[in-house]
Amino acid sequence: MRAFFFLALIILLTASAKTVAQEPFVVEEIRLEGLQRISVGTVFNYLPISVGDQIDSSRTAEAIRALFKTGFFSDVTVEREGNTLIIFLRERPSISSIQFSGNKSIQTEDLEHSLKDVGFTTGRVFDRSVFDSVEQELRRSYFDQGRYGVKVTSTVTPLERNRVAVNFDVNEGSVAKIRQINIVGNEVFDDDDLLDLFKLTTPKFWSFITKSDQYSKQKLAADLETLRSHYLDRGYIIFNIDSTQVSLTPDKQSVYITINITEGGQFTVSEVKLAGDLIVDPEELFDLVKIRQGDVFSRQLVTETSKELTDRIGAEGYAFANINAVPDISEEKNEVALTFFVDPGKRVYVRRINFKGNTKTQDEVLRREMRQAEGAWISTTAIERSKTRLDRLGFFEEVNVETPAVPGTSDQVDLNFTVKEKPAGNLLLGAGFSQAQGVVFQTSITQENFAGTGNRMRFTFNNSEVNRNFGFSWFNPYWTDDGISRGFDFFYRKTDAFEANLADYNLDELGVGITFGVPISEFNTVNFGATAENTEFKPGGTASNEVVAFANEVGGEYKTLTLSASYTNDTRDNRLLPNRGQLTRLSADVAVPSLDLSYYKLRLLHQRVLPLFRDFALVLEGEVGYGDGYGDTEDLPLTKNYFAGGLRSVRGFEANTLGPRDSNGEPLGGNVKLVGNAELIIPLPFITNTRAFRLTAFVDAGNVYGPGEDVNLDTFRYSTGITAVWLSPLGPLTVSIAVPLQEEPGDETQPFQFTFGTTF
Repeated sequence: MRAFFFLALIILLTASAKTVAQEPFVVEEIRLEGLQRISVGTVFNYLPISVGDQIDSSRTAEAIRALFKTGFFSDVTVEREGNTLIIFLRERPSISSIQFSGNKSIQTEDLEHSLKDVGFTTGRVFDRSVFDSVEQELRRSYFDQGRYGVKVTSTVTPLERNRVAVNFDVNEGSVAKIRQINIVGNEVFDDDDLLDLFKLTTPKFWSFITKSDQYSKQKLAADLETLRSHYLDRGYIIFNIDSTQVSLTPDKQSVYITINITEGGQFTVSEVKLAGDLIVDPEELFDLVKIRQGDVFSRQLVTETSKELTDRIGAEGYAFANINAVPDISEEKNEVALTFFVDPGKRVYVRRINFKGNTKTQDEVLRREMRQAEGAWISTTAIERSKTRLDRLGFFEEVNVETPAVPGTSDQVDLNFTVKEKPAGNLLLGAGFSQAQGVVFQTSITQENFAGTGNRMRFTFNNSEVNRNFGFSWFNPYWTDDGISRGFDFFYRKTDAFEANLADYNLDELGVGITFGVPISEFNTVNFGATAENTEFKPGGTASNEVVAFANEVGGEYKTLTLSASYTNDTRDNRLLPNRGQLTRLSADVAVPSLDLSYYKLRLLHQRVLPLFRDFALVLEGEVGYGDGYGDTEDLPLTKNYFAGGLRSVRGFEANTLGPRDSNGEPLGGNVKLVGNAELIIPLPFITNTRAFRLTAFVDAGNVYGPGEDVNLDTFRYSTGITAVWLSPLGPLTVSIAVPLQEEPGDETQPFQFTFGTTF
């Protein structure tokens, strides 16, 4: 017993020698031992003891805990030598390299990024506690792909200078497929109708592209929210998802999903009220309410109403207005009373409007598009419109806006626009092919944003089997501060009409034009212009009677001065590939009677883009054209006729071939044109840049008619098919596959049509 006591005493004294003696003392010096990479200053930053402090065992323990907490050290020992405090430190090794092997479905860069999120990256301290979670993070990355059989083997190799190399060997395994999705508890809607709402599916023939048969927790959560919205938008206000079970087979190759729901009854709206500080006339606000008494309850309509009310209140300067829809549910009557409570908050005005990212474009070009004024009450509608106008310029890849509060104020914000510029200049030297024009050699120099001024300059030279075109144009969208635009156009065109599927004649046209545009409101513009042309008309070697007669009428050459006017209403969000909005354009061209030919042409174009669901949208477009001669010109000159057929009108029929034909059976065009198109925009899950690619399914209808012909819908030509448009780096590419639905003997059909390298 006595021997045991002395042994314990010796051990205690030895331990005390390696740490600080129990007696308090004043530290006169602190010495650090064992540092390799970590600087002395870093240690002293974390050390809670300084020279001159009196320390004891509790202060020593505090210092040890503080240094361990940094994560830099694997061992910390504190000793005393006289009044000197000696701290022995053993640094954790640093991560010299991280290598992956066996990974194919996930790029190494993506795996490195996922590890960086958990603090495990090259140059960081190798922390065993963090390392233990790394393999789990890697497995999670593969679980998101449905690879539940993944195996990760890690190897840590010590290196010189207290470093380690880490290698992960990945056996990815195969992707687990969703074999079945069951919905239990539904009575109102069939399983098939509900499962059609889901992005997750059992294996389909397109699943290798969409990956829709691969389970993902995030995708399932999104599908469950879609399911919930489906019921809530149809009046089932107490609908509930009771539970969700996801089962994985033992071989980790198949996933089974079971969703248990309670539908509840369908509720109708018994009353709709507005309450709170309304700010705006209540009748005006109530007109914005999308859901009314007697309607079936719809969460979507409630949300739309809240947004409409928020935007309207926001237009009065209350940018942070809060609209709460408060339901009063009566389960006995299956009714719900809705109260939209308006809390406008404090009125806010804009101190400054700032722009960032426009390194080439002048501030003035952006500022003149602003519909929100500095020093004025903020308007959420004006801000959104300003953003849209910047986006429509075509100078920027991205446009973002923020409204940070001004420090020290409660009623001021700044408006910060951040843009990402894209190249506004284009030098194109190359060739393309069009089925309507054959081989096209094209040279064009275009500056959509010349010297950052917002002006457009373009020089073009095109050479094809159909035409040769030289042109120069200049357009200033802000010729005046009020937004009046002015443009000039100089051109020379040489056209072989026979090669364009028309009658046999040739044209040499030389002209100059000027246009002015006057904005009369935010979405409406009136344009005026004049074009002077000198045209040489030459019949071909096999010219028809109609062509020869026209040549005799004009004497082989004629001059015209054409005055033009148009009215345009354009609310589209994008001019080339819009996703919403509409375009209406009414135009008139009149050749004045003082020169060789006098005629007029009228054209009405209307396009409407209607968003549907899941990024689907419906595009409806119609065009009506009419022309005639007057004065000494009896009919519309055949060189000014309307044409139909081809990619830009009725697809599936050869370009320009529809309508009247001459005595040789060649297309002659007509003075009346009727064309209608309906297109369904189809989103593709693997296409992220919808501004550069679009796939549509379409139905086309139309025809052209000559003087004296009856316009009859029975003579329309119809077609259906799909069209893809890609704004590639080498030029626009349009591909169409169409099936004519109605054709007559003699029609020239062309199911596959495309154009590349020319403007469309």
